[in-house]
Amino acid sequence: MFTRPFNRFLISIIQMVNKLKKTTKKKKKLVKTSKKIKSKKKVKTKKAGTKKSATKKPLKKSRRSNNIKTKKIRGEKKMSAEALKVSSALDTSHLKVEFPYKAKYGNFINGKFVEPLSGKYFDNPSPISNEIICSVARSNEKDVEAALDAAHAAFPEWGKTDITTRSIILNKIADVLEKNKDMLAVAECLDNGKPIRECMAADIALVIDHWRYFAGVIRAEEGSVAEISNSQYSYNIPEPLGVVAQIVPWNFPLLMATWKLAPALAAGNCSVLKPAEQTPASIMVMMELIGDLLPPGVVNIVSGFGLEAGKPLASSKRVAKVAFTGETTTGRLIMQYAAQNIIPITLELGGKSPNIFFEDIMDKDDDFLDKCVEGFVMFNLNQGEVCTCPSRALVQESIYDKFMEKCIARTKAVIQDNPLKMETMIGAQASVEQMEKIKSYLDLGKKEGAKVLAGGEVGKLNSGLEKGNYIQPTIFETNNKSRISQEEIFGPVVSVIKFKDEAEALEIANDTLYGLGAGVWTRNGNIAYRMGRAIQAGIVWTNCYHAYPAHSPFGGYKQSGVGRETHKMMLDHYRQNKNLHVSYAEKKLGFF
Repeated sequence: MFTRPFNRFLISIIQMVNKLKKTTKKKKKLVKTSKKIKSKKKVKTKKAGTKKSATKKPLKKSRRSNNIKTKKIRGEKKMSAEALKVSSALDTSHLKVEFPYKAKYGNFINGKFVEPLSGKYFDNPSPISNEIICSVARSNEKDVEAALDAAHAAFPEWGKTDITTRSIILNKIADVLEKNKDMLAVAECLDNGKPIRECMAADIALVIDHWRYFAGVIRAEEGSVAEISNSQYSYNIPEPLGVVAQIVPWNFPLLMATWKLAPALAAGNCSVLKPAEQTPASIMVMMELIGDLLPPGVVNIVSGFGLEAGKPLASSKRVAKVAFTGETTTGRLIMQYAAQNIIPITLELGGKSPNIFFEDIMDKDDDFLDKCVEGFVMFNLNQGEVCTCPSRALVQESIYDKFMEKCIARTKAVIQDNPLKMETMIGAQASVEQMEKIKSYLDLGKKEGAKVLAGGEVGKLNSGLEKGNYIQPTIFETNNKSRISQEEIFGPVVSVIKFKDEAEALEIANDTLYGLGAGVWTRNGNIAYRMGRAIQAGIVWTNCYHAYPAHSPFGGYKQSGVGRETHKMMLDHYRQNKNLHVSYAEKKLGFF
């Protein structure tokens, strides 16, 4: 489903899972602590507060010392889980990967890690157990300005760097990331809470592939020359915009950063990027790996909260474009900032995607039907924290009972456990705040009279996961007018809605404010084509779902956003056209 990189990684993961099952058959706990840890006394873990939204009051200043120098940040060794005093729930030794995080990260500006100018940091808990895994710079407008200074200083040279050189650098980035893919996957799992097998098979595999894709397409591009007359020609030359602002979400931290950085750099731009405050750390690990491959100032990472760092960046008059992925309400603010400065934007926002199952899928009890059932259960991918989450399942009445019996059974078989465990299929929600939001929608669905077919509660896990952010995979039977069918929940929750025929399915599918993605499942090619063309969504998956290859454009209709991500067309979102209109005639026109 995730293209060839996904399939290759998935095969290796299945082999690893089988091997782990043999060696841990009689063991109930996720990991076995080392003898060294056993010999020591238990240490109390620091309890994490809720990671608050950018629109709410920021977290208080970390109690940890903020007095560290740049050189110490750069040279500081990564610390084991034991040294950081986290529980065995966050142990990574069974994956043969050292704990990937340092105790503290500054901003990455002008090719090096630097201390935030205010000296302030904030704590970053792992959603797995809500233990602190590191502290990250709490930046403000002054840090943003420092990053913009570095980017503007680097642009004159980087913008003129030849395409071959840029392509080689992007390919080197992909090579380094591939050599460190397991470490990056573990870092993403700890920071975000998604299952390690998804991090390996999907996130990091796609990160590597997207860097290689944009390294390749810029080498194959050609400009255009139009003959106006036998002595006049029009040359069209793409030129980079300059310094761009990029703000990425917390659901796919490394992949969303790559979706923005790779095409921007390929096109010749410099970037100041702000990661989400809920997941600020994995990108710092990535920059430790690739920072030296880029000229200083080409990529700058400034962490912090939305109001303190995100707003100054998005509203700055020193950026030539803003690219944002996140919720629709914040997207509206980004549009206002861009309008004031008259600069282009790319917005990838919310969704309430329909996943439509026609009666002919039940004609045979075969592999395709099994694939359709998996397609239904895809609402659990990444804990449902996907803007294209198939959160509305439309099932034809004639097959409803039999098909839903299979889907409910498959959903109940989804393994929810420690995300660091290879068998885990659904992990932790990215923050306490997000878990509470989803919980409120579970309560709302019940109050609205929706029937709970599976789940419907907060996940209760043990073995050190009691304080983690877990929600049971939940299926509601309801109608399309309910709030849980209309509002984006961003969790492992699906509303199941019956439909009579193709016309009603289309009406229900388009009855939403959003238009990001959709799925159509049928054995009938004509139905698939008609529905695909008529559904108001930027991407319609036919007999598949959650496929995000680099050469497939991604973006939404209606309130799901503006512009596209991925695909070579993304390069033009980071460029402007220079037209050279040249006359080779030697005689004057004769007007004057």
